[in-house]
Amino acid sequence: MQSIKEMPVTLSRLFETVQHTKKMEKGSFLFQEGMPANELYIVKSGILHVSKIIPDGRELTLRMCSSGDFVGELHLFSPQPKYLLSGRIIESGEAAVIKREFLEEKLSQNLPLSFEFIQWMSLQYRKTQTKFRDLVLHGKKGALYSTLIRISNSFAVKTINGILIELPLTNQELANFCGTSREVVNRLLADLRKTGVISINKGTITIHDIDYLKNEIDCEDCPVDICRVD
Repeated sequence: MQSIKEMPVTLSRLFETVQHTKKMEKGSFLFQEGMPANELYIVKSGILHVSKIIPDGRELTLRMCSSGDFVGELHLFSPQPKYLLSGRIIESGEAAVIKREFLEEKLSQNLPLSFEFIQWMSLQYRKTQTKFRDLVLHGKKGALYSTLIRISNSFAVKTINGILIELPLTNQELANFCGTSREVVNRLLADLRKTGVISINKGTITIHDIDYLKNEIDCEDCPVDICRVD
């Protein structure tokens, strides 16, 4: 997901116009699937996972949202919209609230602004499309490799030892990104450690051979702004 500070100037200024803020408490939901979608959010602090959760408890995380990210755009210009996904808070923080009707009114009245928003939405669609391509075409192993590449483009720094993913993630959280089980991710990560592709220290992953991951999934070298989890 693109940060508002990376959006076109006019659009980012509009998104900074908020009505009020909400506290985000770790372990709770900012919104849940099926609830009326009357509000959109800008994450000011904390971390939010936008996910599809099915009744048996399994979860597919579609994106990770942190400071500056805009959430809830899928429900604009829909009659009686309801959230299609859930926003689960994994790190406490605060979110700014924009009323859906307010944003719809502004977009309806300003053609250049609407064009900017369409461009931004197109980018979000391309991100989702490429992620589902990897999930469908490359199986569980490919899903994990793709997720590691995407996370490295979003939350990593280059060090002398490799690419350090600065955001600690549990194996269950990685599994949620891949639409698979924690046990499968445990086994796949262990295989990558044995071959020296990655190392893990206190839950923090360093990728030593990202080209190996890319080759295994026939990486198309998408632009970095597309190949992300945020």
